[in-house]
Amino acid sequence: MLVITRRESEEVVIGDPNNPIGVVRVAGVKGDRVRLAFEFPREIQVHRREVAEQILEERPSVVGAIKPAKSNA
Repeated sequence: MLVITRRESEEVVIGDPNNPIGVVRVAGVKGDRVRLAFEFPREIQVHRREVAEQILEERPSVVGAIKPAKSNA
């Protein structure tokens, strides 16, 4: 795990600096609360941990079913 310190409005670039996957910015700090802004392409999913766990719990364990072949008899 990488732990870094950033001040308000400072950013962290994710991926290659020439062509980053995304950017995380400290949008604000108020007391013990930190607001983060995530700038990623729409096709990259970004979730809070509790939402990610909910998605995993709700996802069916079997995506599809194998159907028997039709018999020509």
